[in-house]
Amino acid sequence: MAAQPLEGLSAIVTGAGRGLGRAEALELARLGAAVVVNDFGQPGRDGSGQASKGPAEEVAAEIRAAGGQATAHTGDVADHQQARELVQLAIDTYGKLDILVNNAGILRDRMIFSMSESEWDSVIHVHLKGHFNTTHFAAAHWRERSKAAGGPVYGRIVNTSSEAFLAGSAGQPNYAAAKGGIVGLTTSTALALGKYGVTANAICPRARTRMTEDVFQGFQEPGEGQLDPLAPEHVSPLVGYLASPAAAKVNGQLLVVHGGMVAIVERPKVAAKFDSAKEVFSYQELDELISPYYADRPANETFAAAEVLGLKRD
Repeated sequence: MAAQPLEGLSAIVTGAGRGLGRAEALELARLGAAVVVNDFGQPGRDGSGQASKGPAEEVAAEIRAAGGQATAHTGDVADHQQARELVQLAIDTYGKLDILVNNAGILRDRMIFSMSESEWDSVIHVHLKGHFNTTHFAAAHWRERSKAAGGPVYGRIVNTSSEAFLAGSAGQPNYAAAKGGIVGLTTSTALALGKYGVTANAICPRARTRMTEDVFQGFQEPGEGQLDPLAPEHVSPLVGYLASPAAAKVNGQLLVVHGGMVAIVERPKVAAKFDSAKEVFSYQELDELISPYYADRPANETFAAAEVLGLKRD
Protein backbone atom coordinates (compact mmCIF):
# COMPACT_ATOMS: atom_id res chain seq x y z
CA MET A 1 0.00 0.00 0.00
CA ALA A 2 1.31 3.45 -0.92
CA ALA A 3 2.19 5.73 1.97
CA GLN A 4 -0.34 8.40 2.83
CA PRO A 5 0.83 11.96 2.02
CA LEU A 6 0.81 13.00 5.69
CA GLU A 7 2.10 9.75 7.15
CA GLY A 8 4.63 10.37 9.92
CA LEU A 9 3.49 13.97 10.39
CA SER A 10 1.66 15.49 13.34
CA ALA A 11 -0.96 18.21 13.22
CA ILE A 12 -2.96 20.57 15.40
CA VAL A 13 -6.44 21.67 14.37
CA THR A 14 -8.05 24.33 16.55
CA GLY A 15 -11.81 24.61 16.96
CA ALA A 16 -12.00 21.01 15.75
CA GLY A 17 -14.79 19.68 17.93
CA ARG A 18 -17.50 20.46 15.39
CA GLY A 19 -18.17 21.79 11.92
CA LEU A 20 -15.29 22.88 9.73
CA GLY A 21 -12.54 22.07 12.22
CA ARG A 22 -13.89 18.57 12.75
CA ALA A 23 -13.95 17.90 9.00
CA GLU A 24 -10.40 19.21 8.72
CA ALA A 25 -9.14 17.05 11.58
CA LEU A 26 -10.77 13.96 10.08
CA GLU A 27 -9.27 14.71 6.66
CA LEU A 28 -5.75 15.18 8.02
CA ALA A 29 -6.08 11.90 9.92
CA ARG A 30 -7.41 10.16 6.80
CA LEU A 31 -4.30 11.34 4.96
CA GLY A 32 -2.09 9.82 7.65
CA ALA A 33 -1.38 12.59 10.16
CA ALA A 34 -1.51 12.18 13.92
CA VAL A 35 -3.87 14.94 15.10
CA VAL A 36 -4.24 17.01 18.25
CA VAL A 37 -7.91 17.96 18.24
CA ASN A 38 -8.42 21.27 20.02
CA ASP A 39 -11.79 22.62 21.06
CA PHE A 40 -12.46 24.90 24.02
CA GLY A 41 -14.69 23.45 26.70
CA GLN A 42 -14.64 20.74 29.31
CA PRO A 43 -16.56 17.44 29.29
CA GLY A 44 -20.08 17.70 30.71
CA ARG A 45 -23.54 16.21 30.28
CA ASP A 46 -25.51 15.68 27.10
CA GLY A 47 -29.21 16.40 26.65
CA SER A 48 -30.23 13.17 28.36
CA GLY A 49 -28.05 13.82 31.38
CA GLN A 50 -25.44 11.25 30.40
CA ALA A 51 -21.77 12.04 30.85
CA SER A 52 -20.25 13.59 27.72
CA LYS A 53 -16.58 13.41 26.75
CA GLY A 54 -16.74 16.83 25.13
CA PRO A 55 -16.47 17.59 21.41
CA ALA A 56 -12.67 17.49 21.20
CA GLU A 57 -12.42 14.03 22.74
CA GLU A 58 -15.35 12.78 20.67
CA VAL A 59 -13.57 13.74 17.44
CA ALA A 60 -10.28 12.30 18.70
CA ALA A 61 -12.08 9.06 19.56
CA GLU A 62 -13.64 9.02 16.09
CA ILE A 63 -10.18 9.27 14.52
CA ARG A 64 -8.79 6.52 16.73
CA ALA A 65 -11.76 4.27 15.97
CA ALA A 66 -10.92 4.61 12.26
CA GLY A 67 -7.36 3.46 12.94
CA GLY A 68 -5.71 6.88 13.25
CA GLN A 69 -3.81 8.65 16.01
CA ALA A 70 -5.42 11.53 17.88
CA THR A 71 -5.46 13.22 21.23
CA ALA A 72 -7.76 15.94 22.59
CA HIS A 73 -6.97 19.38 23.99
CA THR A 74 -9.69 21.51 25.57
CA GLY A 75 -7.79 24.74 26.16
CA ASP A 76 -8.55 28.24 24.85
CA VAL A 77 -6.17 29.18 22.03
CA ALA A 78 -6.88 32.86 22.66
CA ASP A 79 -5.07 32.41 26.01
CA HIS A 80 -1.33 32.70 25.43
CA GLN A 81 -0.33 30.09 28.01
CA GLN A 82 -2.96 27.59 26.91
CA ALA A 83 -1.82 27.97 23.30
CA ARG A 84 1.72 27.22 24.46
CA GLU A 85 0.45 24.10 26.20
CA LEU A 86 -1.40 23.02 23.03
CA VAL A 87 1.74 23.20 20.89
CA GLN A 88 3.77 21.48 23.60
CA LEU A 89 1.17 18.71 23.82
CA ALA A 90 1.68 17.92 20.14
CA ILE A 91 5.46 17.91 20.57
CA ASP A 92 5.37 15.76 23.72
CA THR A 93 2.83 13.30 22.27
CA TYR A 94 4.18 12.89 18.74
CA GLY A 95 7.79 14.06 19.02
CA LYS A 96 7.34 17.18 16.92
CA LEU A 97 4.74 19.44 15.30
CA ASP A 98 4.51 19.59 11.51
CA ILE A 99 1.11 21.09 10.68
CA LEU A 100 -0.93 23.84 12.31
CA VAL A 101 -4.50 24.51 11.18
CA ASN A 102 -6.00 27.57 12.87
CA ASN A 103 -9.78 27.41 12.70
CA ALA A 104 -11.20 28.38 16.11
CA GLY A 105 -13.59 31.31 16.04
CA ILE A 106 -16.82 32.91 17.20
CA LEU A 107 -19.38 35.34 15.76
CA ARG A 108 -20.83 38.45 17.41
CA ASP A 109 -22.52 40.11 14.43
CA ARG A 110 -23.73 43.69 14.70
CA MET A 111 -23.68 46.86 12.61
CA ILE A 112 -20.80 49.18 13.45
CA PHE A 113 -23.09 51.76 15.07
CA SER A 114 -24.66 49.11 17.32
CA MET A 115 -21.62 47.00 18.22
CA SER A 116 -20.48 46.97 21.83
CA GLU A 117 -16.87 47.08 22.95
CA SER A 118 -17.11 43.53 24.28
CA GLU A 119 -18.50 42.26 20.96
CA TRP A 120 -15.57 43.82 19.17
CA ASP A 121 -12.96 42.63 21.66
CA SER A 122 -14.19 39.04 21.92
CA VAL A 123 -14.10 38.39 18.16
CA ILE A 124 -10.67 40.01 17.71
CA HIS A 125 -9.43 38.07 20.76
CA VAL A 126 -10.53 34.62 19.62
CA HIS A 127 -9.83 34.93 15.89
CA LEU A 128 -6.81 37.19 15.55
CA LYS A 129 -5.04 36.67 18.87
CA GLY A 130 -5.87 32.96 18.76
CA HIS A 131 -4.17 32.67 15.37
CA PHE A 132 -1.17 34.63 16.65
CA ASN A 133 -0.76 32.59 19.82
CA THR A 134 -0.54 29.17 18.21
CA THR A 135 1.51 30.49 15.29
CA HIS A 136 3.99 32.09 17.67
CA PHE A 137 4.74 28.88 19.54
CA ALA A 138 4.72 26.70 16.43
CA ALA A 139 7.11 29.12 14.69
CA ALA A 140 9.50 29.03 17.63
CA HIS A 141 9.44 25.22 17.51
CA TRP A 142 10.25 25.13 13.79
CA ARG A 143 12.99 27.73 14.13
CA GLU A 144 14.66 25.73 16.89
CA ARG A 145 14.38 22.51 14.88
CA SER A 146 15.81 24.20 11.80
CA LYS A 147 18.78 25.54 13.76
CA ALA A 148 19.43 22.08 15.23
CA ALA A 149 19.15 20.44 11.81
CA GLY A 150 21.25 23.06 10.08
CA GLY A 151 18.64 23.54 7.36
CA PRO A 152 14.95 23.65 6.52
CA VAL A 153 12.40 21.46 8.34
CA TYR A 154 8.82 20.53 7.51
CA GLY A 155 6.18 23.03 8.61
CA ARG A 156 2.74 23.95 7.33
CA ILE A 157 0.33 26.60 8.59
CA VAL A 158 -3.22 26.88 7.27
CA ASN A 159 -5.08 29.90 8.62
CA THR A 160 -8.77 30.67 8.32
CA SER A 161 -9.79 34.02 6.89
CA SER A 162 -13.20 34.79 5.35
CA GLU A 163 -15.04 36.26 2.42
CA ALA A 164 -16.35 38.76 4.97
CA PHE A 165 -12.91 40.39 4.79
CA LEU A 166 -12.76 40.29 0.99
CA ALA A 167 -16.28 41.57 0.41
CA GLY A 168 -16.54 43.94 3.37
CA SER A 169 -19.49 42.37 5.19
CA ALA A 170 -21.51 45.33 6.49
CA GLY A 171 -22.94 43.55 9.52
CA GLN A 172 -19.66 42.00 10.63
CA PRO A 173 -17.11 44.79 11.21
CA ASN A 174 -15.38 42.87 14.03
CA TYR A 175 -15.27 39.60 12.08
CA ALA A 176 -14.16 41.26 8.82
CA ALA A 177 -11.41 43.15 10.66
CA ALA A 178 -10.18 40.01 12.42
CA LYS A 179 -10.17 38.02 9.20
CA GLY A 180 -8.32 40.77 7.37
CA GLY A 181 -5.77 40.81 10.17
CA ILE A 182 -5.33 37.07 9.76
CA VAL A 183 -4.39 37.57 6.10
CA GLY A 184 -1.74 40.10 7.15
CA LEU A 185 -0.49 37.70 9.81
CA THR A 186 -0.33 34.93 7.22
CA THR A 187 1.68 36.82 4.61
CA SER A 188 4.07 38.14 7.25
CA THR A 189 4.54 34.64 8.67
CA ALA A 190 5.07 33.18 5.19
CA LEU A 191 7.95 35.57 4.53
CA ALA A 192 9.44 35.14 8.00
CA LEU A 193 9.40 31.34 8.08
CA GLY A 194 10.06 30.43 4.45
CA LYS A 195 13.80 30.04 5.06
CA TYR A 196 13.06 27.43 7.73
CA GLY A 197 11.02 25.29 5.32
CA VAL A 198 7.65 26.46 6.63
CA THR A 199 4.73 27.63 4.48
CA ALA A 200 1.76 29.70 5.66
CA ASN A 201 -1.44 30.11 3.68
CA ALA A 202 -4.96 31.32 4.40
CA ILE A 203 -8.29 30.03 3.18
CA CYS A 204 -11.66 31.76 2.94
CA PRO A 205 -14.10 28.89 3.42
CA ARG A 206 -17.84 29.05 2.99
CA ALA A 207 -19.42 26.33 5.11
CA ARG A 208 -22.69 25.75 6.92
CA THR A 209 -21.72 25.04 10.53
CA ARG A 210 -23.15 25.70 13.96
CA MET A 211 -21.34 29.06 14.00
CA THR A 212 -22.68 30.16 10.60
CA GLU A 213 -26.13 28.55 10.56
CA ASP A 214 -27.84 31.94 10.84
CA VAL A 215 -25.61 33.46 8.14
CA PHE A 216 -26.41 30.74 5.59
CA GLN A 217 -29.97 29.92 6.64
CA GLY A 218 -31.91 29.00 3.48
CA PHE A 219 -28.85 29.60 1.29
CA GLN A 220 -28.04 26.99 -1.38
CA GLU A 221 -30.00 24.20 0.26
CA PRO A 222 -29.00 20.73 -1.01
CA GLY A 223 -31.27 18.65 -3.21
CA GLU A 224 -32.56 15.30 -2.02
CA GLY A 225 -29.73 12.82 -1.66
CA GLN A 226 -27.11 15.47 -2.47
CA LEU A 227 -24.24 16.72 -0.35
CA ASP A 228 -24.87 20.21 0.97
CA PRO A 229 -22.99 22.67 -1.30
CA LEU A 230 -21.89 24.35 1.92
CA ALA A 231 -20.82 21.16 3.71
CA PRO A 232 -17.45 21.42 5.50
CA GLU A 233 -16.34 18.37 3.51
CA HIS A 234 -15.98 20.65 0.48
CA VAL A 235 -13.31 22.61 2.36
CA SER A 236 -11.28 19.98 4.22
CA PRO A 237 -9.54 18.45 1.14
CA LEU A 238 -7.92 21.82 0.38
CA VAL A 239 -6.62 21.97 3.95
CA GLY A 240 -5.21 18.48 3.52
CA TYR A 241 -3.50 19.51 0.30
CA LEU A 242 -2.00 22.70 1.76
CA ALA A 243 -0.68 20.64 4.68
CA SER A 244 1.01 18.15 2.35
CA PRO A 245 4.47 17.97 0.74
CA ALA A 246 2.79 18.57 -2.64
CA ALA A 247 2.07 22.18 -1.62
CA ALA A 248 5.69 23.06 -0.83
CA LYS A 249 5.66 25.95 -3.34
CA VAL A 250 2.32 27.35 -2.20
CA ASN A 251 3.21 30.04 0.33
CA GLY A 252 1.66 33.30 1.45
CA GLN A 253 -1.47 32.69 -0.61
CA LEU A 254 -5.18 33.36 -0.08
CA LEU A 255 -7.68 30.84 -1.47
CA VAL A 256 -11.49 30.88 -1.49
CA VAL A 257 -13.08 27.44 -1.21
CA HIS A 258 -16.62 26.06 -1.11
CA GLY A 259 -19.00 23.78 -2.99
CA GLY A 260 -16.49 22.04 -5.28
CA MET A 261 -14.61 25.24 -6.14
CA VAL A 262 -11.24 26.71 -5.24
CA ALA A 263 -10.33 30.25 -6.32
CA ILE A 264 -6.87 31.75 -5.87
CA VAL A 265 -7.13 35.42 -4.92
CA GLU A 266 -4.60 37.70 -6.61
CA ARG A 267 -2.70 40.22 -4.54
CA PRO A 268 -3.78 43.89 -4.75
CA LYS A 269 -2.53 45.95 -7.68
CA VAL A 270 -1.89 49.67 -7.96
CA ALA A 271 -4.79 51.10 -9.95
CA ALA A 272 -3.46 54.64 -10.42
CA LYS A 273 -0.53 56.83 -9.42
CA PHE A 274 -0.29 60.60 -9.21
CA ASP A 275 2.87 62.73 -8.82
CA SER A 276 3.07 66.19 -7.34
CA ALA A 277 4.24 69.04 -9.58
CA LYS A 278 6.43 70.32 -6.77
CA GLU A 279 8.02 68.53 -3.82
CA VAL A 280 4.80 68.49 -1.76
CA PHE A 281 1.17 68.13 -2.87
CA SER A 282 -1.23 70.97 -2.27
CA TYR A 283 -4.91 70.48 -1.50
CA GLN A 284 -5.87 72.07 -4.83
CA GLU A 285 -3.53 69.80 -6.80
CA LEU A 286 -4.91 66.68 -5.11
CA ASP A 287 -8.44 67.85 -5.86
CA GLU A 288 -7.56 68.38 -9.52
CA LEU A 289 -5.94 64.95 -9.86
CA ILE A 290 -7.92 62.58 -7.67
CA SER A 291 -11.46 63.94 -7.84
CA PRO A 292 -11.79 63.40 -11.64
CA TYR A 293 -10.47 59.87 -11.22
CA TYR A 294 -13.38 59.00 -8.94
CA ALA A 295 -16.01 61.18 -10.60
CA ASP A 296 -17.45 58.46 -12.82
CA ARG A 297 -16.76 55.46 -10.60
CA PRO A 298 -19.77 53.61 -9.08
CA ALA A 299 -20.72 55.10 -5.73
CA ASN A 300 -20.57 51.74 -3.92
CA GLU A 301 -17.26 50.60 -5.42
CA THR A 302 -14.65 50.26 -2.68
CA PHE A 303 -11.45 48.32 -2.05
CA ALA A 304 -13.69 45.39 -1.10
CA ALA A 305 -14.12 42.66 -3.73
CA ALA A 306 -17.82 41.93 -3.43
CA GLU A 307 -17.74 39.89 -6.65
CA VAL A 308 -16.06 37.07 -4.76
CA LEU A 309 -19.46 36.29 -3.25
CA GLY A 310 -20.70 35.28 -6.69
CA LEU A 311 -18.04 32.64 -7.27
CA LYS A 312 -19.39 29.12 -7.73
CA ARG A 313 -18.53 25.81 -9.37
CA ASP A 314 -19.32 25.89 -13.11
